[in-house]
Order: sequence, then C-alpha cells, then structure tokens
Amino acid sequence: MSTPTRITHLIGGQPWTGTAERTSPVFNPATGEQTGVLDLATTELVGEVVANGKAAWEGWAETSLAKRAHVLFAFRQLLDERKNEIGALITAEHGKVLSDAVGEVTRGLEVAEFACGIPHLMKGGFTENASTNVDVYSIRQPLGVVTVISPFNFPAMVPMWFIPIAIACGNAVVLKPSEKDPSAAIAIAALWKEAGLPDGIMNVVNGDKEAVDALLAHPDVKAVSFVGSTPIAQYVYETGTSNGKRVQALGGAKNHMLVLPDADLDLAADAAVNAGFGSAGERCMAISALVAVEPIADELISKIRDRMGKLVTGDGTQGPDMGPLVTAAHRDKVAGYVAAGVDEGATLVVDGRDQGFEGGDGGFFVGPTLFDNVSRGMSIYADEIFGPVLSVVRVDSYDEGLKMINANPYGNGTAIFTNDGGAARRFQREVEVGMVGVNVPIPVPVSYYSFGGWKNSLFGDTHAHGIEGVHFFTRGKVVTSRWLDPSHGGLNLGFPQNT
Repeated sequence: MSTPTRITHLIGGQPWTGTAERTSPVFNPATGEQTGVLDLATTELVGEVVANGKAAWEGWAETSLAKRAHVLFAFRQLLDERKNEIGALITAEHGKVLSDAVGEVTRGLEVAEFACGIPHLMKGGFTENASTNVDVYSIRQPLGVVTVISPFNFPAMVPMWFIPIAIACGNAVVLKPSEKDPSAAIAIAALWKEAGLPDGIMNVVNGDKEAVDALLAHPDVKAVSFVGSTPIAQYVYETGTSNGKRVQALGGAKNHMLVLPDADLDLAADAAVNAGFGSAGERCMAISALVAVEPIADELISKIRDRMGKLVTGDGTQGPDMGPLVTAAHRDKVAGYVAAGVDEGATLVVDGRDQGFEGGDGGFFVGPTLFDNVSRGMSIYADEIFGPVLSVVRVDSYDEGLKMINANPYGNGTAIFTNDGGAARRFQREVEVGMVGVNVPIPVPVSYYSFGGWKNSLFGDTHAHGIEGVHFFTRGKVVTSRWLDPSHGGLNLGFPQNT
C-alpha cells in the first residue's frame, strides 16, 4: 500500500507550506484505499486567505474587460488540453467512471466558454438626452471577494458553474471544495495562474464546517455560492444572509420522470436507466422516481430490468458502466435505504446489494437497484437517497402524476416522456419544478441559460451561470450625466485598440 499524498490549500497561486492542525483522509472508492491526507483550514487561515484575495482584488477589478477575456480564453484552452488528466483525478477520488468524469469537465468547460464573452455580458444600457443635455446609463461592477462551496458529486463541474463568471466579472474567489475529493478542483484552480490570472484572485481553502462557518462569517466575503443537500443549503443561506452576504444556495432534489401511455417505452427505459444510475445516482438531477401512468408499468419495468441486467459495476478506470459510491458511510446509508424499502412493503425487483463488482475487495459498491409498487409514504420515495436506487410509482392518470410531482417539497428537475405535444406543453406549464425535460431525462441547461430549481431545491433568488450568474457576481449602478461643453483634441492616425 502506497503512502497517502498530502493535499493542501492553494493561496496566492502557491501551495500552502504551513503545518495543518487537523487533517482528513481521502480514499479511492473503488478499492477502499486511503490515497490522500487533506489539510483542513482553521478559522485563522481562512481569514488569511480572504485577506490575500482582498489585497489582489482591486487591481483585477480595474483590469479591462479585454484583458480579462484574454485570461479566460487562455484558461479555457488549458482546461480543454488537461480535461483527461482532471477526469482521472475525479475517478480516483469520487469513483465515477472515466468517461463520465471527463464529460463533467467538458460541461464545466462550457461555462468558461460562456464567460469568455464577458465584454458583451457586462454591457450596460444608455439613453441619450433623457432630459435636455442629460444622459442616463447603467453599469455593472464586481463585488470583491466571493466564495464557492462545492459538493463531492461534481468536483469539477459545479465549481466551474461559478468561478469563471465570478473571475470574468472582476471578483477574487475563494473556493472550498468537498473534503472527500478535492484534487480535481485544486488542479483546475492551478490552471488560472498558468493562464495569466494575477496571484490572489483564485484561491483554494480546504476544510470542513469550521472553514465553511469562517467564510460565512467573514465581513470581507461579499457573496456565497453553494451546492449541496437541502439542510446544509438552508443553513448556508440563513447564516450567510444574516451576515449581510449575497447567497445562492442550491439544495437537494427528488426528481420525477412521468411516463405517459403513448410514450416510446424503449426510449423511456433507456432514459430511466441512464438517468437513474449514471454516476451511481450521485447527481442532483438524477431520476429517482419514475411515475408510470397505467397500463404501461409492467411492460416498462420489464424493459428497465432487462437493461439493468447488462450493466457492469466496478472500478471506474476499468471501463464499467457504473462506479462505486464516494465513501463507505454513504454506501452503508444507501444500502440501509434498500433494506428500509423492503421493510416498508415495496417490491424489490433488482437488489444492487448482492451483485458482483469488478473492483477492489474494499470498494464502496452498491449496484443498480429497482423498486416497484412504491408509495409516497415510504422513505425510499420521500428522501433523497443520492444513490443508484430507482423507485417506480404507479398512477392512473396524467393528473394524478402531476399532482404527486407538485406536492413534493423539492422542485429541482423533472421530465415527461410522451409523443403527445399537447400533453408535453401542458406539463411544462403546469409542473412546479425549475428545470423540465421533454423526452430528455436530465434537463441540465446549457451554459448560457441558468441552472436552478424551485421550492426546497433553491434558497435565494438567483440561479447558477448564464446571465443570472453575471448579475449575481456584480452590482448594478445607474449614472445620470450632464456635460455642458464636452470637447476632444489631439491628433492620432493609428488604428484604435482595446487595452
């Protein structure tokens, strides 16, 4: 067994050289082996990191949009060149299969590409002669130091939802990645220095609740972006806003897929398996509740079961369809939900606890699991399991299925499968969920739209990335101007340039 590698903070463009008072283990979920020792930050160290960012921020805020865009383009190129390396880091610490890990980096890359257009995105409005010789115009300005607190399930993509836009808008960033799989985020953060970003604008501080609380309380942190479970999202939102911060906190989900009798059941079965078991179900947009409108449930379940029988679960580096769960504790939690579903009377169609796994003996595996005859009162329906467990709920009509979805306290993502355009249009209008798919099981918006749910899936008013992201990381200002005798002089025959 190899010696675990030290993983530390990135401050001012350099790895931290101090000695940590506390550390946390990092594991390879496919083998159960401890591969890293993560330094955990104290409240005092968080203060030093924020001060470092604040000292660097003013110069970056004064940097022209043209120069900021140049750094963004360079970063985008570096990330594209290194995406396979970063994907390997994700697989090694999170467990998801390599193709899924690289795909995650690619989706994050799309936000960097969106942020490259920051000169256009930061344009204000202008009204000439609003009153006699008076012009009125709007501008947007950066906030200062902002923090991103990201979850374990997308260690690259979720930080990338926020960081490129925050930096492009002229802010300094302190990233607090998950302590379960921090290496990918740290590697991406290091690319900013290589792209030409000034030291101190991109920082990484590793830690647990102590670091989070320190960031939420620090007076020089102006905004907080968080993604995680609903109880913690609510805590982050309430704590951050009580300390005068702007907060966007994306919480948990219980995503439903409504399948109507006229749907293509082969397409629906493929989608249910892909959306239910990709990344071992550790996705906030995973489909965990399939709502089948009778009389199709038996046929649809048969098709899903047949497809599940072809899936291979194992070490994500070896080319399986699905990898392990992120920790032993999470594996045990998911297995406990499977046992609870049986005890509560659901029909266990496929038991993922008893499957063979192509990985290390100590790996944190639970295979794809399928329940039928699930009711709303069961824990496997009510709770966000965050694992490879798909529950089928049978209903008699579209209206019954819609009512069930709208009654759920979460409102992150949902999908309808149908060949009836009228039904699909009605669903997208009537469903009380923030992101809707029509024959698309995981409706994650492209980068120039914004990501976020409704109800207990979002705390705060602003969604991630897209133009809402630009507005979140800037403040608006309106200027009313009158110049009695403006004049310009001097000769310069050179071609004007952006500098």
